[in-house]
Amino acid sequence: MYKLTGGNTLVDANLILHKANIIQGMRVADLGCGTTGYFVFLASRLVGRQGKIYAVDILKNILASVARRVKQENVDNVEIVWSDLEIFNATKIESGSLDVALLINTLYQSRKRAEILRESVRMLKKGGRLEVVEWKNLALPFGPPVAERVNERHLIAAAPKLGLELEDEFTAGQCHYGLVFVKM
Repeated sequence: MYKLTGGNTLVDANLILHKANIIQGMRVADLGCGTTGYFVFLASRLVGRQGKIYAVDILKNILASVARRVKQENVDNVEIVWSDLEIFNATKIESGSLDVALLINTLYQSRKRAEILRESVRMLKKGGRLEVVEWKNLALPFGPPVAERVNERHLIAAAPKLGLELEDEFTAGQCHYGLVFVKM
């Protein structure tokens, strides 16, 4: 049932970015961008030269890897940002400045999920979108243990307390769900 061959198999990157409604000129942050900066580089093409992508992570070696790729590919709309997303106002991105914030496979890695969500919402402008993609709560032979996965119903229930309204729910891949929230 779960035949994985790498690449774009686990998540549908095109669908994820389509659901975020990323267009030319936007300011987008990939919060917890990971070693390859996979979504950073895809989104950088969508926002174009007038837009900006923030590659945010807590691990400096990950950011160094993304920075090398930025330089190698001569990408001029990506800014590398070190941050601990668990600390409110720690991310050096202006409050209310982002059109879209992406949290893709980030929340399951922390016990301070509410703090990460709060910091994400802080950076969004009114009407901005927060897209969360996480592992489904299924027992699989790969991925994080079920106990570490984020229950989508809990996120949806917490959203109004964070000033968010659920706009869309979708299947982001055979093992992942996606939620799109709008900042009210």
